[in-house]
Amino acid sequence: MNCVFCKIVSGEIKSKFLKETVHSVSFLDAFPLTSGHTLVIPKNHHHKIQDLSVEENNDLFSLVHLMISKVDTITGSTLVAIHNGHEAGQEIPHVHVHLVPRSKKDSAGPIHSMFDPVQLSEFEMDELYNKLKI
Repeated sequence: MNCVFCKIVSGEIKSKFLKETVHSVSFLDAFPLTSGHTLVIPKNHHHKIQDLSVEENNDLFSLVHLMISKVDTITGSTLVAIHNGHEAGQEIPHVHVHLVPRSKKDSAGPIHSMFDPVQLSEFEMDELYNKLKI
């Protein structure tokens, strides 16, 4: 497989591993957006979060929870980001969670600064509500 994250998990590509669990690993991002930018990934190759088994999902997000506490010590605030699919901005088709220390000095803003807001009618909101409600 030609997946960079699978190569990191196998040791083919060296990385600064921070913590390893049964199903997941965390390591420093090789191309950090800020100092301390950390990735948390499942060891097995899965394209999207919904492809993970319940056990892998629980393990991954338990490690995310643990690592946020560490990453948050850098600036006191951490952006947690997941691009779940190509159209969502996922560049590597392997589930990965970004933990990015944030500060007032960085160039990023809130999530609403990333998008032009859409205007939805009450009917459209109701349609979405009915489609997504479980």
